[in-house]
Amino acid sequence: MKLTEDQLTLWGRRIGREVDAPLFIGLKGPLGAGKSVFARAVAHGAGVRESVPSPTFNVLFRYEGAEVGSVVHADLYRLDSSDDLVDIGWEEILADDGIVLVEWPERAGEALPTDRWEIELGFVAGEPHLRMVSVRRHGTPGHLPGFPVSLT
Repeated sequence: MKLTEDQLTLWGRRIGREVDAPLFIGLKGPLGAGKSVFARAVAHGAGVRESVPSPTFNVLFRYEGAEVGSVVHADLYRLDSSDDLVDIGWEEILADDGIVLVEWPERAGEALPTDRWEIELGFVAGEPHLRMVSVRRHGTPGHLPGFPVSLT
């Protein structure tokens, strides 16, 4: 499905407001596709009032006091291998009872949770204001509110 950045933001905010935590969402796609934009929208929808920058250089941000408990936003782009997950407290991240948003989840390899959603964002040729969005369910994660198409 094709979405504008505004539609992507509205959907992210809805997820943050309506989701039943705990929920793990992996965000896939090339640099600049909107992964951090979407994660920011989810966090704000969940009640995070502070700034939600991209964690590319910090790898991980945790926001407490959200409506769902906490929101964890991680970016695994700079990890050399899944062995580096120990250094960022991966086990604690997976045990979080709030919303966990992970950019570049494929870098976690087999350490990804069985029950998760993966949202892939991509560019649309010739339409720079649109993003192609696809959603994939793994295992039996909680409900993902508001996606306007049927999920597999």
